Amino acid sequence: MENNPLNHPIEKPASGGQSLRLLGNMEVGSVPILLFVVIAAIVAVSGASGLLPKNMIGGLAIIMTLGFSFAKIGRMIPVLKDIGGPAILCLMVPSVLVYYGLFEEQTMATVHLLMKEANLLYFVIACLVVGSILGMNRTILIQGMIRMFVPLVVGTGTAIATGLLVGSMFGYSLYHTFFFIIVPIIGGGIGEGILPLSLAYSAILGQTPDVYVAQLAPAAVVGNIFAIICAGVLARIGSRRPSLTGNGMLIRSREDNSLFAQTQGSQQTDFHLMGAGLLMICAFFIVGGLFEKLVHIPGPVLMILAAVFCKYAKLIPSAMEMGAHSCYKFVSAALVWPLMIGLGMLYVPLESVVSVFSVGYVVVCGSVVITMSLSGFFIASRLNMYPIEAAIVTCCHSGLGGTGDVAILSASNRMSLMPFAQIATRIGGASTVIAATLLLGWIM
Repeated sequence: MENNPLNHPIEKPASGGQSLRLLGNMEVGSVPILLFVVIAAIVAVSGASGLLPKNMIGGLAIIMTLGFSFAKIGRMIPVLKDIGGPAILCLMVPSVLVYYGLFEEQTMATVHLLMKEANLLYFVIACLVVGSILGMNRTILIQGMIRMFVPLVVGTGTAIATGLLVGSMFGYSLYHTFFFIIVPIIGGGIGEGILPLSLAYSAILGQTPDVYVAQLAPAAVVGNIFAIICAGVLARIGSRRPSLTGNGMLIRSREDNSLFAQTQGSQQTDFHLMGAGLLMICAFFIVGGLFEKLVHIPGPVLMILAAVFCKYAKLIPSAMEMGAHSCYKFVSAALVWPLMIGLGMLYVPLESVVSVFSVGYVVVCGSVVITMSLSGFFIASRLNMYPIEAAIVTCCHSGLGGTGDVAILSASNRMSLMPFAQIATRIGGASTVIAATLLLGWIM
């Protein structure tokens, strides 16, 4: 009976039913795809007919629908998915749509209310920065900073020197090369680097933050692409030269590596503590604003310093740290891509982005990232580290935050380096933001 031709037509409906089940199991931003299509249609019809509520609910509906959609597409497109596709699409596609006037006036006004009047931008920045720092394991924070201090300082110094030299060769001023190309690359990504920088630059230079986001974001994206490519090349070199790699171990000591492996454990999300954690995040943001009036350093920078100090000194109860980190996990999982939609619509005008791109611009970005990686590679032997792993970790300093870390470590198949990558990205990025802000305030 198995070979009976009459049985074969029966298999086709089963195959079609299986495809339908697979489609039904697909999710867009954790929403089943069929339900998401219905929600997206409701939002689209309301926006096109001018009936979308002009409040935070309407604004969130727009940016979350588009954010979940473009993030899903960015993860599915070959090549693009490996170089930060979700971030690129969520920033640039809305900018293109706005440029060609494809959004209704009321839709733009609703998103404007959410992003600029309700200031969702500040809320997300505070949750990402404070929650990520307080949520880090203190052992990893302290020991990781000790281990990574020399590679990060040497790598950052050589990358800055190389970037300034290459930038001057292509006609860029030292000021522009440093503050608008190098700093955004090594600033810790979009949420924890570009956004606080844009606020700090705005406070010092006077223009609105959207002007600076448009100038800073392209360098961060291009730097992330170079970092991923460097990680892949380094992994290939390691496979050909086994003596240069620890196959995921940074330090030439199993005891030290096991320390980081044991203390890295994932943290639980406690919804009961999220309210308290959110209140504490708000308090950190307010404290930063208050001290800004006294020391004339931008509030977001002081907020970072306060969070690092409190974490180091163990001033915050562990339950409150868990609550703040729960807020961070929610915001990073649910609001980062939608926020980038809002940034693309309001803060990243297409003409401004296109105007900064040139061959020299890309070469400067590449020189910064490559120099960062090479410095880690060559200094590793003096620090009892494996050259390949040291180069990959220092390379993470020029990635797009946590998303960039995942992409870079995935490209090199070394996810075990995540604790060190987080130090390079978060602490290295926060240090860059603070130093650049202080320097800019001093020279201006």
